Amino acid sequence: MFSLSSLTRPKALAVCAVPVVALLAVTALAPLPFAVAQPGSTANVLGESKGKPVITISGAPTRETSGQLRMTTIVATGPEMDVSLGDVVDGWFRTDRSVMPKDSVYPTGDNDEEVEKHNLGDMKKSQDTATRAALSYLKENGVDGTDKVKVKVDLGKIGGPSAGLFLSLGIIDMIDGNGSGGDLTGGRKIAGTGTIAADGKVGPVGGVSMKTQAAKRDGASVFLVPEAECADAQAELPGGLRLIPIKTLQGTVESLRALDKGGKVPSC
Repeated sequence: MFSLSSLTRPKALAVCAVPVVALLAVTALAPLPFAVAQPGSTANVLGESKGKPVITISGAPTRETSGQLRMTTIVATGPEMDVSLGDVVDGWFRTDRSVMPKDSVYPTGDNDEEVEKHNLGDMKKSQDTATRAALSYLKENGVDGTDKVKVKVDLGKIGGPSAGLFLSLGIIDMIDGNGSGGDLTGGRKIAGTGTIAADGKVGPVGGVSMKTQAAKRDGASVFLVPEAECADAQAELPGGLRLIPIKTLQGTVESLRALDKGGKVPSC
């Protein structure tokens, strides 16, 4: 019979270490239920994406705009991609990576095709809601002729609902600007994120710490963030990027007007 008591202390420790090392090796190679995200692309909703206008408006005159309204995205490992312990550890120690439970990134669908279909469906719903919210805002603020307006949005294969706020802002800027003949952006590059409801309420989206980095990389100086996600946005905030917390479409427009005029603007 084999007994550890018959071995010297160094040999006994070596024997005990073998299964531990083997377990760690298996764990390091085994796929884990996480996704690793990083800053994705941004798109100026007042301009073009892959050679096509992001927003096309018919039924009402539109105005020339300056500045940019850049919606932001993250890129995450797909639902079918294995994430190892090494990937997770690497993501935890990097400021340009974020480790999240896979089911929080992909709550529906077990493969890339299902997830893409779901995300594109969410984007289509978001586009329709963003249009209703923007036209409702314009009507409530005395802009005539909104009943005849039709809006087409083309963001290619960018999916999800997080562009909603910026699509609403883009429609407002293209039709009415800041309401006084100027641009809603004040000529700045403004980035941000947020869902939008038909009544103008702005909702959280997740991944904001990665999105602030994408915004700074693409030249933005201001980032509009749902108020509930201020702390997340501040976690890895790049230098020189100003955060403005937002709760409603009306409040967002008012904050942008105040920013342009040098007035009081909310901060996180």
